[in-house]
Formats: sequence, structure tokens, C-alpha cells
Amino acid sequence: MAKNNITVEKGSFEYKGKTYAEYYISGNVRGRDVKIKLAPPDKKDKGGYTVLDIVFGDDSTADFITEPFEFKNAEGNIVTGNRFLVRTVDKETGEVYECPVKPARSSDKTMLAMLMR
Repeated sequence: MAKNNITVEKGSFEYKGKTYAEYYISGNVRGRDVKIKLAPPDKKDKGGYTVLDIVFGDDSTADFITEPFEFKNAEGNIVTGNRFLVRTVDKETGEVYECPVKPARSSDKTMLAMLMR
């Protein structure tokens, strides 16, 4: 179902004189280049960006991991979906660093679904 060779890139942008990190997937959907922005799962938790910085370390790229999930909700219905992670492996120690992410906007979610087809 999902492509396994998707890479997340770390870039930067300036806003009101400050430089901020941004995380995105570059891809091509139906001949059009797209940039799918990713964010920590809780937009109000600004510490999520610190975690992403730690995961990336000195690298500018990381692996995009898709993990399926399934659970039964309070009404007894089965809910299925995918959880998205950014993952790197320390070259010296072999230790795995990862952080959950989600598409930053509704349009990013739609483009990610198209890219993963």
C-alpha cells in the first residue's frame, strides 16, 4: 500500500526576522512537484519541534515511517488507520530516534494520501 522509501527533509524559513525549522516531504503527484509539510501531532505543544530537532540531529533527512493501527472505540466499532513517524538511526551507537508527526494542514494530508498510493 504505502511506499517505503519516503524521506522527510529538514529546511528552514524566516519569519519576522527569526529563523525556524520546517519539516517536509518532497514528491511528485501526477506530474506536479509537491511539498508536504509535517508537524508534531499536537500543534500547541511547541516542544514537539525540539523533539524533531533531536531526531534529525545533524542530518537534513530522516525516514518517513508508516505504522498501521487498529483499536475498538467506546461504541465497539473497529477504528483503523496509520500512524506516521520520523525516524533516524545514530551511525555510531545504532540507537533509534523517532517522533510522531502528522500533515501540517488539511491540504498536506490530502497530498500525502495521493503520494502514498
